[in-house]
Amino acid sequence: MSDQINMQRRRFFGVAAMTFAAVELGMAAAANAQPATAPASKVGGHGSFAALKHIKAGVLDVGYAEAGPADGPAVLLLHGWPYDIYSFVDVAPLLADAGYRVIIPYLRGYGTTRFLSDATPRNGQQAALAADMIALMDALGIEKAIVAGYDWGARTVNIMAALWPERCKAMVSVSGYLIGSQEINKKPLPPKAEQAWWYQFYFATERGRLGYEANRHDFAKLIWETASPSWHFDDATFDRSAAAFENPDHVEIVVHNYRWRLGLVEGEAQYDAFEERLAKAPVITVPTITMEGDANGAPHPEPSAYAKKFSGPYQHRTVGGGIGHNLPQEAPEAFAQAIIDVDKL
Repeated sequence: MSDQINMQRRRFFGVAAMTFAAVELGMAAAANAQPATAPASKVGGHGSFAALKHIKAGVLDVGYAEAGPADGPAVLLLHGWPYDIYSFVDVAPLLADAGYRVIIPYLRGYGTTRFLSDATPRNGQQAALAADMIALMDALGIEKAIVAGYDWGARTVNIMAALWPERCKAMVSVSGYLIGSQEINKKPLPPKAEQAWWYQFYFATERGRLGYEANRHDFAKLIWETASPSWHFDDATFDRSAAAFENPDHVEIVVHNYRWRLGLVEGEAQYDAFEERLAKAPVITVPTITMEGDANGAPHPEPSAYAKKFSGPYQHRTVGGGIGHNLPQEAPEAFAQAIIDVDKL
């Protein structure tokens, strides 16, 4: 398996928050910083995935992309909000060329993923998304995988590694440790930090739900622009991902996710035991590389705030060059290299 990625290879895939808790953990130890520099993704080579696959897993019919050899070590890549699987369109071929089996699912409420039953609550709480991914691994017959993500995806892989460490060979997490709890989230933040979460308070209102329903395209584009102020994506790149927000459950899942964080809505009782464990901010033991872009415009914690939450082999990498919140799409080589490297920690 290749140790290094050819940084000059042609990027194509054939046709083929600060957490809301702002997790004031009170940890002073600095992360083991390893700065890295990577140029932003080229805009204009609008790659695509081969025909998407589907599989029934838990309460979902999951739509996902797959790349690489079927017998390769598994890597599960998870996107955030308001993004989709195309965050990894340039990462996947790099990992496939290195011999990995790459699985990139749409989260509940995105793209081609659908609920199997109309009766299932459209629940966006953190434990539900992680349970979805364990069910997906079960359905695909994957016993253990390297898990990696950013934004909602980073929180989800954090939870998987905390609750099911036996299923996670290693982890790459953008913005570090993002596990939160409703109790922690009761604590107010400084005014400037609260301002950065404006959309969370917007979603807490009926006006916000209606506004997102009516304007989800422009809303998401605004988040892209503010979260990655140096990323000059074009309309085709954005529109390719924005199609995922037309999922019939998208608005309900997003609004529930943010309302649940504020304690404004209930989750499902079946996840109560998980949430009790997560509320204690469990330490993650699996080998981990955390990453941060040097121009992340979204709320995110400082690496020193979460370094002690990782007790196994651990590195932190800050990626330079104007890289924002959507790190895998803006710096695919750096993200893919972190996955290859964490496999050896």
